[in-house]
Amino acid sequence: MKRKTALWCILAAILALAGGVLTAVRIWGMRFSGCLLLGAAALMPAWALLDRLAERGGVWRLGKRVFSLCLALGVGMLCAIETVVINRGRSDLRALPVDAVIVLGAGVNGTQPSLSLRTRLDAALDYLAEHPDIPVVLTGGQGYGEEITEARCMAEYLVERGVDPERLILEERAADTAENFAFSGALLAERGIDPAESRIAVVTNDFHIARAELIGEWKQDYGAVIGVPARLPWLHLEVNYYLREAFAVVKTVIFD
Repeated sequence: MKRKTALWCILAAILALAGGVLTAVRIWGMRFSGCLLLGAAALMPAWALLDRLAERGGVWRLGKRVFSLCLALGVGMLCAIETVVINRGRSDLRALPVDAVIVLGAGVNGTQPSLSLRTRLDAALDYLAEHPDIPVVLTGGQGYGEEITEARCMAEYLVERGVDPERLILEERAADTAENFAFSGALLAERGIDPAESRIAVVTNDFHIARAELIGEWKQDYGAVIGVPARLPWLHLEVNYYLREAFAVVKTVIFD
């Protein structure tokens, strides 16, 4: 039993070290994965201790069973949500007719789009070329470290690559996805497009599609939201953000 406990502690130490590195080296973009590893590392000594105490029987054995059940339910729920998030991120409904396009903002480094935002804009360029006659809302305010609004940055990027500026509607106040939809919906309504009665294409990263559809249709009463996914270029970033998004979906359902 002591050997088993020692193995659990060694594994916990390895996970804690890996989690600490991923959390500390921010340039890798794996901070959330690092936090997950740190959480798993914290659980392992607790499990090892509970496993030893369960040998005494009684309440400790019951406690181990309850702990195991809760852990299994949590992992099962995570897998189920992750399945939905991945499925929606891999869907391709771009052939469906739509009434307008919303491009969701992401980080801006000074005046230049971040990697995430650039992938969204490149996906938007392809989509707009396929749908040349519909209006486009660019939504995103100005955050920390951003010299211009996300909407303004997106507009400059698209116009430089041949998009007609007359098509672009800038929404420069939103600070999160819910506000993206709320403020964009008001601007579309001013132009005679009722989001509740329309089909709206939303360009965002693939891992964000499921939550964007959830917020748009359930929280903001859009009639139909069609996700246009943009993929990040590196697999490790995709894995990190897909994992994070499962927890974000739970937060949106419960608190937003």
